[in-house]
Amino acid sequence: MFKTIGIISRPRREVLAMVVPDLLKWLAERGVQAIYDEETASCLRKPERVRSREQLAKEAQLLLVLGGDGTLLAAARTAAPRGIPILPINMGSLGFLTSFTREELYPALEETLAGRHATSERVLLRVDYQRGGKVEEEQLALNDAVINKGALARMIELELAIDGDFVCRYRADGLIVATPTGSTAYSLSAGGPIVHPAVESFLITPICPHTLTDRPVVVRDSSRVDVTVKGESEAVYLTIDGQTGIEMNSGDCVRVRRADVHLKLITPPRKSYFEILRNKLKWGES
Repeated sequence: MFKTIGIISRPRREVLAMVVPDLLKWLAERGVQAIYDEETASCLRKPERVRSREQLAKEAQLLLVLGGDGTLLAAARTAAPRGIPILPINMGSLGFLTSFTREELYPALEETLAGRHATSERVLLRVDYQRGGKVEEEQLALNDAVINKGALARMIELELAIDGDFVCRYRADGLIVATPTGSTAYSLSAGGPIVHPAVESFLITPICPHTLTDRPVVVRDSSRVDVTVKGESEAVYLTIDGQTGIEMNSGDCVRVRRADVHLKLITPPRKSYFEILRNKLKWGES
């Protein structure tokens, strides 16, 4: 039984105002304490239990995410290291990770509080940004790590190595290293395959490669993937889950490995992964 639930939000404020007050009352009636971030508190007249997102992860036994996939991605990097499950409620339209609809909020909570929820464990990337052979920054990513050029820059040169073996040198707008969870995100837009979350793999997808024979590659997630910036590129950036950006120089390296932690994602027990794909991608519709 979850006694303390942390609420993380980032939808439009007017939507929150219609959902959160009743939600807090519903939880209190069931003896569950709710704590919440500043975005959630913004729709309350007298917020009393506001916490930073880092503090939410320390105090809560479950995180309830009200928003879209972007909100969940930010919450995942906080929740995964502490082993806290996330119950994601989609407050918008498209969302592969936030697979519960707004109408399913209370039924999903009922099932979860009763211990009848299904959980999917998702692999995360550990991303080390290196300069001069020294790790300058470490990040976790649920979807992907992307090395790409600035908006006005020319193509960049990137060298890919897997487990120390040279693979190739790309001339492209960038390169995506994604988890199976991230296969339905940027990688899919760049022409990468859809990979079931249970498949132990990383996807390496070039973005607009100069050579059309440079195609996406799938490797085991036990692999070590190194991407090094080559040549004199004008502007190159490393982006984590589309949210955290780091400017890179020639010679800098991004090392990607499977993280030691997993995300526990609560999923609809009566919706298969492929049903969600069909609905989101509108397969079979004319």
